Parts: sequence; structure tokens; C-alpha cells
Amino acid sequence: MGLFDKIRNEFIDIIEWTDNTNDTLVWKFPRYQNEIKMNAKLTVRESQQALFLNEGTVADLFQPGMYNLSTQNMPILTTLKGWKYGFNSPFKADVFFFNTKQFTNQKWGTKNPVMLRDAEFGPLRIRAFGTYAFRINDAVKFYKEIASTNAEFTTDEINEQLRNLAVSRGMDAIAESKIPVLDMASNYDEVSKIIHEKIKPEFNEIGLELTKFLIENISLPAEVEAMLDKRSSMGIVGNLGAFNQFQAGVSMEKAAENSNGGIMGAGIGAGMGFGMGNQMGNMYQNNQFNAQQGMNTNTPPPITPPPIVQFHVAVNGQQTGPFNLQQLQAMAQQGQLTKQSLVWKAGMAGWLAAETQPELAALFNNVPPPIV
Repeated sequence: MGLFDKIRNEFIDIIEWTDNTNDTLVWKFPRYQNEIKMNAKLTVRESQQALFLNEGTVADLFQPGMYNLSTQNMPILTTLKGWKYGFNSPFKADVFFFNTKQFTNQKWGTKNPVMLRDAEFGPLRIRAFGTYAFRINDAVKFYKEIASTNAEFTTDEINEQLRNLAVSRGMDAIAESKIPVLDMASNYDEVSKIIHEKIKPEFNEIGLELTKFLIENISLPAEVEAMLDKRSSMGIVGNLGAFNQFQAGVSMEKAAENSNGGIMGAGIGAGMGFGMGNQMGNMYQNNQFNAQQGMNTNTPPPITPPPIVQFHVAVNGQQTGPFNLQQLQAMAQQGQLTKQSLVWKAGMAGWLAAETQPELAALFNNVPPPIV
């Protein structure tokens, strides 16, 4: 290589950035120790801006286009360098390219549930997540406030800050909107616009423009959603009498299929099912009868005897009974039934101590204390 070629290679005559990434916001042209030749060609593509710095001081900003660098189109750098008379020798300057396209599908979301007060349900914890999009709209401000001297600056380096900003300001906006939680799903667009307007100025403070803010989901804790599902089910059921009869039939089938309980379990399940079915059927028939009678108060309702209360008693691990209240009172006086004795009646989910049942608690008040 000749001396002339060596000197020529020390001068930069083409400055451009062909971005092959999807997340680079700022890229510094790798000038190193080379000097930029006067009349060098600068290419700034669409969705780009090029910023020239002289010894750390912001100089000229170039919009998309093709330029032959000279003192005429670098007025600030010319002033900083003191090129009063069109000095045309090579010069040194730091060149930063800024990507001004939209960066879409940026994720945001609450790391932990956020507490707010709902008009219908009171204090609630909610989670929310979605996406947003932004672009650089002021390269000089973004360089001074965020990018600084980084040779390359990507979305990962600022997304955490933007996500925190979106969540903290966004949740405030949701609380201030006073939109009921149950209506949030039908008002995602409205809530998104409220949050967008609230945090847009803070993006502008660092040279960014928030172009889109979307809410994808606002959810309640699992246990609260389960209760809401039950509440919805109650509204869907409608005819409670017919539904209870159906439930009784299902319970009877499950009891009969229970292999652990054998014939005894099937019998108890059948008894419970028939008992509940008859009770619900009577209730349903009475309701139908009353509806047919209308407002006729001269016709007395049918006389229905009160149901006979019967309990089974566990004795030495074996099931005994059923016994009515008179038989149980005699057993209590003889010491065969105590407060701790396990009992069960139709409708109970499992065996419980006798003292827990209101019908049996009074039996122990007439039992004499043990002789000491």
C-alpha cells in the first residue's frame, strides 16, 4: 500500500447506518481515530436522524436525506470549530444515528396486584397487562436525558423504566376513572385513552412520543373470580326448586356409585336423595298451588306435619340408629349419648359431635352431673 493510499484510508468519506436490528434506538458511527473529510457523503434514511457532536457538545442535527458535508450545511459545527472562512480540511466529530420508527408490541404489566376501591365490591386487588408503542421524537433531548455517550442504545435499556411509568401512572388513572370493575372489559378502549393521556407528557420529557397504549386484560384474584362465577350461576339457575330437585338426583347417583360406602353408602345416599327430592318436590308443588290460588286468602293452605328429626349415633366405631329425639334423650340420661358422641342426620356433610347440633344441645341440660 502506498503512502497516498494510507493517507486516504484515514479519511472517512461515507457516513451511513443500515440498521439490521429491531430494537436499536441509538447507534454511534464508528469513527475511532479517523477524520471526516470535508464534502464527505452523509446518508440519513427514512425513520433516522443523525446528530453531530463536537467534543461532547451537541452540534448539527440532520433529518432524512443525502448531504455533502461542508461548512454551509453544518452551521453550528462551523461556529464551534471557528471555520469563519469556509475551512475545508478534514475534521473530527462524533456522529450518532437515531432510529425514529415506531417500536411496537412493548409489554407492560403489574408485577404484584394493585389495590383499588370499587363502588360495588369495595376494596379489590387487580392485575393488568397490555402493550404500548413509542418512537423518538426529539433526538437531542433523548441524547441528553437518556442515551448520553452510549455507543449503542436498545429498547431493553429503557423498557423497564417505561413499564414502571406505565404501571404506576396507569393504575392511578384506572382508580380515578371510577369505572366499576365489572364494566372494565367493555371499557378497555376508554381506559386505555385515559392512561395514554396521563403518561404521554412524561414520555415527552425524555424525547419520546407514546404513540399507542393498549390494555389486554384486567383480572381479579382467583378466589374473587370464583365467587363471581357462583354469583353468575345463581342468576342463570332461575327456577331454584327445579334446580334443587336436579341436584338431589345428581347427589343420589354419586352416592350410589361410591364404592367405598358399599350398599350402606348407596342406601344412605338414596335415602338422602329421595328425602331431599320429596322435600323439594313438595316445596315446588306448594309454590305452584299458591300461584294458582292467587290472592284468595279464604282458602287455607294444606296441613303439612313437621318432619321427624332422626340421628344416627356412632357407638364403638359402628353406626347405630336412626333414633328420634325421645330415644336420644333416654340415651343421654343413661350415658349412652354424650356431648362428644358423633352423630349424623340427613343433610349433614359428615359426622359431628352431638353438642354442635342445636336439636341435641338441650338434651344434655337435663342430664345429672357425674357423682364424685
